[in-house]
Amino acid sequence: MVYLTVSFAQLTIKEAAMPTDAELEARRLWRAADAVCFDVDSTVIREEGVDELAKFLGKADEVAQLTESSMCGTMDLRSAVERTLAILSPSRQDIARFLGVRSLPLSPGASELVLLLQRRGVRVFLVSGGFHCLIAPVARLLAIPEQHVTANKLLFDFDGNYAGFDESQPTSASGGKPKAIQRLIDEHKLRCVAMVGDGATDLEAVPPAHVFIGYGGNVVRPAVEAAAPWFVRDFQTLIEALAD
Repeated sequence: MVYLTVSFAQLTIKEAAMPTDAELEARRLWRAADAVCFDVDSTVIREEGVDELAKFLGKADEVAQLTESSMCGTMDLRSAVERTLAILSPSRQDIARFLGVRSLPLSPGASELVLLLQRRGVRVFLVSGGFHCLIAPVARLLAIPEQHVTANKLLFDFDGNYAGFDESQPTSASGGKPKAIQRLIDEHKLRCVAMVGDGATDLEAVPPAHVFIGYGGNVVRPAVEAAAPWFVRDFQTLIEALAD
């Protein structure tokens, strides 16, 4: 009786761990991808860059709630960007001082995964609703060309004071990541694109991306986990999947 009970429990656990058809297809597309687009904040890096900038400027509490609302999909991204920048109004000098004393740490396994993809001939892009000036150092650290970075760009006046943001950038509004990825597909003649990210704006990138992989290594957003065909909690899982 004890033997049967243990075996049944083990069988139940094993069945629960079996991948769904959607996950199996996501894994197939991951291995077949000729391009991977990564979100940056809370995905490639451990934190939200804008939140760290807000802490540096002494405005953390006001900004953190806006960031979470946009990532969970409860606030329109354009509104979140506008309100965040209205609070921060970061000057060119503020950005330089922040980058001079504060680094944005990579998520464990991020550099190894990017290097593996690049060695396999897979093109790697960063597609983010964050700020280009904060993401550019991350791209350099990962040897990702700056022209492979799509992110929001801050505008400054002649004296370096904050003067707004470039509203023509697709990632400055909700629904922007699909537009950004379609632009990449057209420009680089991509056949199969995987999108990896933690937020609602990443989830909506399919289509035109061919597969979305949810990432929960830094923060797990329940709505994203529930909707993602494949949800991982570390980059090592993606590295190992390439060897399957």
